[in-house]
Amino acid sequence: MRIAVISDIHGNLAALEAVTADLRLRAVDQVVNLGDSLSGPLLPKETADFLMAQAGWIHLAGNHERQILELNERSGYGDTYAHQQTTTEQKAWMAGLKPVLQLNAEVLLCHGTPASDSTTLLQVADRNATAQEIKDRLGQQTAVVIACGHSHVARSVRTAAGQLIVNPGSVGHPAYEYDYPYPHKIESGSPDARYAILEKTEHGWTASLINVPYAWQRMAELAALHGREDWVSALQSGYVNQVSH
Repeated sequence: MRIAVISDIHGNLAALEAVTADLRLRAVDQVVNLGDSLSGPLLPKETADFLMAQAGWIHLAGNHERQILELNERSGYGDTYAHQQTTTEQKAWMAGLKPVLQLNAEVLLCHGTPASDSTTLLQVADRNATAQEIKDRLGQQTAVVIACGHSHVARSVRTAAGQLIVNPGSVGHPAYEYDYPYPHKIESGSPDARYAILEKTEHGWTASLINVPYAWQRMAELAALHGREDWVSALQSGYVNQVSH
């Protein structure tokens, strides 16, 4: 069994299309999307149209789907823009998604952790989570494989209990700054789109972390049009505050 895992598209339709073309060459049996699909200054409506048209794909809600639907005066630009751009039908689709899903007897899908859509499982801000932190965040979860997103950091870990935990990284937003729990940067160091493939073999489950190059220029132009130089830098380079003109 081969499962393609994508996450954190953030409205980057060009990156999503490149990942979709790549995974179709790899004979996967299932595609799962772990959420945070639309928020950002790019193409939320068009990305929603694309995702809703993919027959057989499984979609989760990320924290940003929740925030788009629960818009308030404290909402950020990306959520506000996605809320304004998406249709009533697309909002209803988002509202029907869950942040956690047991895919089968062995595989659990979650956006953040099994208990939270806004907590990272394999990261603590800009550092890798320790074995104890990961164990604490798993709680009583005993799934053989756990796929998680949210951090945008591609990483795979096999715990002392033998569980394989995989974060595919971000399809569409390769670098950002954040201020919780302290100011920090997440930088993938590449403009590439990222996803993962989980495969069950005779020896157990394996994970492959995949980088896909794509034509990011139009997405960077859209970010610039909306005054988001931070996104321009991330899309161009995979780093924060490294814009070339």
